[in-house]
Amino acid sequence: MEEGMNSAREKELLLIAQDLRIQGLEMVKGAHSGHIGGAFSLSEIMAVLYFEKMNIDPERPQWLDRDRLVMSKGHATVALYPTLATKGYFPKERLDQFRKIGSHMSGHAEMNHIPGVDMSTGSLGQGFSAAVGMAFAGKMAGKSYRVFAILGDGEIQEGQIWEAAMFSAAAGLDNLVAILDYNKVQLDGTVAEVLNSGSPEDKFKGFGFNVISANGHCVKEISDAIDAAEACTGRPTIILANTIKGKGVSFMEGKSAWHGKTPDEQGFEAAFAELRAKREELEAIDG
Repeated sequence: MEEGMNSAREKELLLIAQDLRIQGLEMVKGAHSGHIGGAFSLSEIMAVLYFEKMNIDPERPQWLDRDRLVMSKGHATVALYPTLATKGYFPKERLDQFRKIGSHMSGHAEMNHIPGVDMSTGSLGQGFSAAVGMAFAGKMAGKSYRVFAILGDGEIQEGQIWEAAMFSAAAGLDNLVAILDYNKVQLDGTVAEVLNSGSPEDKFKGFGFNVISANGHCVKEISDAIDAAEACTGRPTIILANTIKGKGVSFMEGKSAWHGKTPDEQGFEAAFAELRAKREELEAIDG
């Protein structure tokens, strides 16, 4: 194990990530709907951000000096809501209300009623602009907080993403860290098939970003990438997190069909069995 994150802490974060997947799948089963694929690709990223890196306080969700996270791919509430509940922003029992009539646990991120959500998102491309605005406001106010924005690789086909990128680099927003969920699959197929947007590394470098690549399922690499982003001054950073859509459930992995599809009863049983078996495997690791 390299210096920095020891094996015991790595195990803890991997277990949290696996629990987020299990809780997310329970939400989808209860609601009979929800976006699984692009949530499961984020589990390790969410575990590192909320349980290792972000300066936040669940007891004070509106604390002015907190770090912020904008889930720009706002349909990934199957990742976001279990993370916030596990962190202690609200009771886990509230997850049972996901996508239920009369509930505010909607399928897209909702800031007005869900503690810990820093921006309501859902219309792709717009969340990143909000994150840039938060980072710019922090600079103007002399604040030290950081703003994290999670983008989808299908989402960056939106032109508004590049307007926000251009401004954030011009403004030198080194307190902004974008994380691209680079799973290469979107709703209707692979990103390359639907609208090939070329190399995100080359594009973001061209827009003046500090670009870091990482394995989005390796908690140590994610942690190191966030540290490297903090060390970079004078320009924003984007972490290209190489991930697998539907990570953790073999029959979902890498398949566009599982962007927003709900399994049948047999599929749920198989998915839960696989996720729980992996959790037991992680639990048995020394560390």
